Amino acid sequence: MSPTTPSFEELVAEAEAVPTEGWDFSWFEGRATEERPSWGYARAMGERLATAEAALDIQTGGGEVLASARELPRLTVATEGWPPNVAKATALLHPRGAVVVASPEDAPLPFGDAAFDLVVSRHPVTAHWTEIARVLVPGGTYFAQHVGPSSAYELVEYFLGPQPEANRNARHPDHERAGAEAAGLEIVDLRAERLRMEFHDIGAVVHFLRKVVWMVPGFTVDQYRTRLLDLHERIVAEGPFVAHSSRHLVEARRP
Repeated sequence: MSPTTPSFEELVAEAEAVPTEGWDFSWFEGRATEERPSWGYARAMGERLATAEAALDIQTGGGEVLASARELPRLTVATEGWPPNVAKATALLHPRGAVVVASPEDAPLPFGDAAFDLVVSRHPVTAHWTEIARVLVPGGTYFAQHVGPSSAYELVEYFLGPQPEANRNARHPDHERAGAEAAGLEIVDLRAERLRMEFHDIGAVVHFLRKVVWMVPGFTVDQYRTRLLDLHERIVAEGPFVAHSSRHLVEARRP
């Protein structure tokens, strides 16, 4: 290691100091990469928002994806469950005329029946299909990008060991189809892709696991220090740690 190369402790300390609010991943630039799905979710979402009358963004995070749309409907509402993200999304979306509602991820949506002609979501923790169907008007659309099965499991299993098959397939598109149809929705489009991820230093791994908290539940540097140090030495000797994210595009319609 050259004198100018940050040490393990320096990389970890830097990653632990970075705020985790919102879904801004710009800190990873030059330190980690992830291929993007071919369908271009944010662009396609923006096209649908431009023609909607009333839209809901579920689990908006810091509001970054919704705010990327050039035009928002006259009535635009977003929900978010984590207080730091609620504050960040409100600051970002309020000037655009959008309302952010604090609502736990596992709670019923705090809206009346048939309130929206478009519901969108990027990477919801869980898709509550019955609630999505309930708040859509007849003929309304749910358009979302979901995390798919075994996403980044090379990284997950490095820390947690082999996972049960039920965990690996918990987000399979077939399950999504079944859930949507059971709630009375019609699947219009369902596409899946696996995409290459590269982590170029251990700081990127630490920040990722702090930010995407469901990957390694309860992750702390102290608990996994030995595994982190081993992975740091592996990256230094062999190059980036490679994993694969899993994404699927879902478009469903309420008849």
